[in-house]
Amino acid sequence: MLSNGSAQIARSRELARTAADSATDVLQPLITVTRGLRRLAGVGQRKWIETPKDRRGPLLFLVASVILVVALVPYGPLLAAITLMAAAAWYGRDRTPPAPTGPDEAQVTRLQSLYEALVPYFSVPEDPAPLYAHGGDWDKAFPAHEFDDDGRVSRLLVRYPAYFTDGEAVARARIEQLLQAKSGRGREYHFAWEQEGNELTVTVLPPLPTDICAQRFVTAPGETVLGFTDPADVQRTLPLGFGEALRDVPPVVWRTGARSTEPHLLAAGEPGSGLSTLVRSIALQALQYGDVVVVDGGGTGEYACLTGRDGVLAVESGLAGALASLEWAAHETERRLLSANHARQAGHPAPEDTKNPLWILLDRPGTLGHLAAADGHRDPQDLLEVPLRHGRAAGVTVVVAEQFDSLDSLGEAVLQHTRARVVLGPASPPQLAAVLGVPPHTTPPQHVPPGRGYARLGAGPVLRLQVPATPDPFDDATNETQRRAVLDLLPARSASAEAEPLPAPAEAGPRPVAAAAEPAAAEG
Repeated sequence: MLSNGSAQIARSRELARTAADSATDVLQPLITVTRGLRRLAGVGQRKWIETPKDRRGPLLFLVASVILVVALVPYGPLLAAITLMAAAAWYGRDRTPPAPTGPDEAQVTRLQSLYEALVPYFSVPEDPAPLYAHGGDWDKAFPAHEFDDDGRVSRLLVRYPAYFTDGEAVARARIEQLLQAKSGRGREYHFAWEQEGNELTVTVLPPLPTDICAQRFVTAPGETVLGFTDPADVQRTLPLGFGEALRDVPPVVWRTGARSTEPHLLAAGEPGSGLSTLVRSIALQALQYGDVVVVDGGGTGEYACLTGRDGVLAVESGLAGALASLEWAAHETERRLLSANHARQAGHPAPEDTKNPLWILLDRPGTLGHLAAADGHRDPQDLLEVPLRHGRAAGVTVVVAEQFDSLDSLGEAVLQHTRARVVLGPASPPQLAAVLGVPPHTTPPQHVPPGRGYARLGAGPVLRLQVPATPDPFDDATNETQRRAVLDLLPARSASAEAEPLPAPAEAGPRPVAAAAEPAAAEG
């Protein structure tokens, strides 16, 4: 009913707008004459005010004489009315200067420069009617173009000959690099190749907002907001708070659960790129509906704010505690699978203790792997194989964050089952292609703020990404507004955190307790 009512209101508004436009077209002459009469009356009033008082009497006598003569002349009133209407129509005409229909001289020079730079790439000597030639005209090559306030190209449609090898990545990269250099550096460009029509659309992208703090997002269970992207790339917006104001921003939503095609995530980046910020943001959203196990391989204490909170089963930074927690997670995954399977065989719904989502957040596993190899222990990544392979059916989600210099230490199971990928911070095209699977269709920004990067969910397109600011609230350098935003999202401290011991790894207990992991975390 609401949808039908909204559609009827929209149709009514469209009809009213069409009727108003039609009435304006029909009554345009009357509107022009009325506007002219008003302007003439204003002119007469100004003349009367400017006339000295001692001359107003003779002026009135002169005007009365003219009116009398006009009234006595045959057809005088009619001719006077026609003259008055013509003068009103002249004074009432639209005096707005027409908008420029084409580029100015500086813009023409810039377009001609772009055209000449593309000639060596889009022309061959054997072409009888080349679209690109030295000294040629750019009109046919650039049928659509837009400029910003600084006179630089903001959008450009480029036509190229059919024999150009647009199917080769190297050839496309040369053209993209050339257009970026000639159109102005320091901006992000999006290149859309239309191979069927032999057209390339170059668009300058606005910078993504960096003032979005951590907050409660309007999402359903199983949906996690990784960050925010361009409006043209997604069909959904979220209302976000910016102080006292609200603004709709397009999100990058990662869906997990039994029907997800990309149930696990891998994030990569340089140090300081915002990987810990992303993991904290995911943890705060996951705690709304499930339980979380955090393993901090770097041992920097980035996740100390989660220790002892409701739903946080463990926060580990030492090797022994990490191995115990991950071994428990593997047994918990197996227990959930067996419980759900027995319930289905008996014709019953899945038990409630198997429906609560379990999140395993592992930051920098390569460091723990080196420590385990040095001490002769098992690599913690080996314990992720069961949650990665069977986590979707068991309601277990794995998030792995690793730096570029340690990506080669990731196991085959992690690389194979993490089909949701995120790259943060400055990265070269080979690094982006290695993590995301395909290179992005945009140029990297000149200055990369923390939490800025790219995301790709499964086989979908590569999206620009800006992670919401979720800093460590215990860091002295954290902004007070952002610190308060994170603290407001943290669950209450668990009252039983100090009373319950951590179950042994061999047991399939429902949950470990964060407080029992604190000695191991402090030891690491």
